[in-house]
Formats: sequence, structure tokens, C-alpha cells
Amino acid sequence: MSTVYRPDEDSMLLLRNMESRIRGNVLDMGTGSGVLAVAAASYAEVVGVVAVDVDSEAIEKAESRAREAGISSRIEFRGGDLFEGMEGERFDWIIFNPPYLPSEGSADEVSWVGGVRGGETVDRFLNQAGDHLNPGGGILLVVSSLTSFDRNEVKETFSLSVLEELPLFYERLYCLLLEPLNPSGVPGRIRRRRRPRRERGR
Repeated sequence: MSTVYRPDEDSMLLLRNMESRIRGNVLDMGTGSGVLAVAAASYAEVVGVVAVDVDSEAIEKAESRAREAGISSRIEFRGGDLFEGMEGERFDWIIFNPPYLPSEGSADEVSWVGGVRGGETVDRFLNQAGDHLNPGGGILLVVSSLTSFDRNEVKETFSLSVLEELPLFYERLYCLLLEPLNPSGVPGRIRRRRRPRRERGR
């Protein structure tokens, strides 16, 4: 059985909040089936997308989705655990639909379990993400009401806004916007970047 995460309510939650914001160079962390990477690569103001996943099967499915959409030339797919091997690389936007649920024991799958508390993967991601954002960059992140991570610690580095809340039967999902704080404690503004002339109008 495939362990690649299938697009669900959390994927749609991110998609609804991406289109009006995403531009420049984009990193789709934990790309899964590639639905977010393909959507981002289709936006007029996106220059290019890097899509990363620790699961090689996920990369294969995401590449297939991109080919079917006729957009694979605008996405670079990579295998890796979070920011592994990405030293020195920076992006204007990072999008992440992480594994965010607490462990249930033997039924766990890497595509949806974020650790014993549910937030360990999110914590690892946020500890590194600021080093991979351009000035004025931002992060779109989905978490659940069941995800245990330290929001107060996050707020020491990022401004945190809830863009949308989605109530489900057994939990609530949140689409979060995180922007790095500048030295004065104020989030930087997202800079609009023009696409290269050869890319316009595609």
C-alpha cells in the first residue's frame, strides 16, 4: 500500500491561502503527491519551485503529476529530510503541509504522524526555516488543534497569524502565516519579484 499522503482538507486549506500570496522562489516542503508544488508553479508571479520529500515514492508521484500538468520544467524535485543538503539556499516563500498528528503506536505512518506530541516535525522545521528565507519572506504552514508545539517560542522569531480555521469532526485545522521578525520586532514585508521576460505569459 502506498504511504504517499493524498490531498485532503489540509491540502485544500493551504491552496486557498496560497494563490493571493505566493510569488518569487518557492519551497514546497514535504511535497507528497505534489499538488501544492504544481499549483505554486502555475502562479504568474512564481519564478520557480523546489519540491522536497523524504519519501522517494512521493517524489515519483509528484513528478508524474507535474508532467501531466505540463509544468515539470518549473519544478525541481529533490529527496531529503527537511532542509538536509540545502545549506545557503533561500526562498521567498516556504509552504509546508507537515505530518502533524500525535503518534498512535503501531498504526503510525510517516505521512501524517509528526511525533509523540504531533509537533516534533514542525519544531524541527521551524528551528531551521528562518535560515532559508529571503528578507521579507514568509511561511504558510498547516497545523491541527491536536499538534503540540510551542507557539510562544515560535513568536520569539516569527510573527504568527491564523489565516483560516477549518473545524472538522474531531479536530480543527489552521493555516498559519509566519513572517520572520526584523531586529525591531516587526515582520518584514513580502517583496514583489518580477518574472524573467522569457517566463511571462506562460
